[in-house]
Amino acid sequence: MTVSDWAGCVSDWSHALAGLKEFIAPVFKRSEQIGSAGVFIDGLLSGVERKTGWMLAEEAGLARPYRIQSLLGRSSWSADTLCERVRSYAIEALGDPDGVLVVDETGFLKKGTHSVGVARQYSGTAGRIENCQIGVFASYASRWGHALIDRRLYLPKAWANDPDRRAKAHVPEDVAFATKPAMASEMIANLLDEGTPCAFVLADAVYGSDSRFRRMLETREQPYVLAVRSTHSLRFLEEWHLVQTDPATMIAELPPEDWQALSAGEGAKGHRLYDWVRVPINHTAGTGFSRWLLARRSLRDPQAIAYYFAYARSDATLPELAAAAGLRWTIEECFLRAKDDLGLDHCEARSWHGWHRHMRLVMAAAAFLSHLSADQRRTAFSKPNKTSPRGQPEAA
Repeated sequence: MTVSDWAGCVSDWSHALAGLKEFIAPVFKRSEQIGSAGVFIDGLLSGVERKTGWMLAEEAGLARPYRIQSLLGRSSWSADTLCERVRSYAIEALGDPDGVLVVDETGFLKKGTHSVGVARQYSGTAGRIENCQIGVFASYASRWGHALIDRRLYLPKAWANDPDRRAKAHVPEDVAFATKPAMASEMIANLLDEGTPCAFVLADAVYGSDSRFRRMLETREQPYVLAVRSTHSLRFLEEWHLVQTDPATMIAELPPEDWQALSAGEGAKGHRLYDWVRVPINHTAGTGFSRWLLARRSLRDPQAIAYYFAYARSDATLPELAAAAGLRWTIEECFLRAKDDLGLDHCEARSWHGWHRHMRLVMAAAAFLSHLSADQRRTAFSKPNKTSPRGQPEAA
């Protein structure tokens, strides 16, 4: 890259970042808040190792972290309004008829007991029970990239039913205990109501095993591919007899020739190949729709099998369902980048509003990076392929 090319990239970056800040400015009520939000986002995008109040203030040349801490705590602005605005910004860049919505949760390890929602609970991030907060997130993925677009803090019953702890953490009165699938159902319903272009909804077994979550999607005729546990109870009529089984048993009864080697999408080392198979589930579905039990088997370890419930148009093919299932990894990539590079898990705020504000500002920075990547992809796709003149060897 030449010096002029490098200068052009820096100019484009600065111009795009200024555009994001201008787009989200109406969320804030005062010019000081707009400036503080810009400083916060600049710090998140910087090379500062820890995105804490003191470190972000130091990066901005401030003597004290007052402005940063005030933005998360004392000032008056709506994290939900910022969420809506940033989501619009992200979908503008990533939106595609073949895009997917992905739901998953992630943990935030904590040492104390005062941060809102903290408790000893299972964290998939740690792979064990830890003292942590749990956030349920929704992301959007398409051929243009992927980004987190919504979030909810899981409030355990011990918190939801404790007026004193709620008051100290400023938990709104209308926030009640809700299971993670119920939270996900509300998020996805809102996103679909907003008109988010979505070919499939994807989630792991925590959500795929919840019948109310699946029913909400089916009522909307929204296709999905949701992971399910191997032991999930399945009941249906077969030749007027009630059959009770589970995914592992149903798939084990299939002949070997039913499996097909298909791609689950691009990985770091090329296409991620697995064996796939599906079985129709004889439950009533909407007109033109069908249900299937889908299974994915490792080529290296035939005992490693993942199971899914799929609901889609009756003409949907197995390769289409496999490709959709393979996109669930994109939310893991979103978590990894947001934590490692942008400080998603560096939140120091203990209050309900502080947590949601921190998450939303980090998601704004992540959406900016996704927007840049999407613009680059569109530019690359629009360029014609360069070929050598016929009969002329390419230059070495």
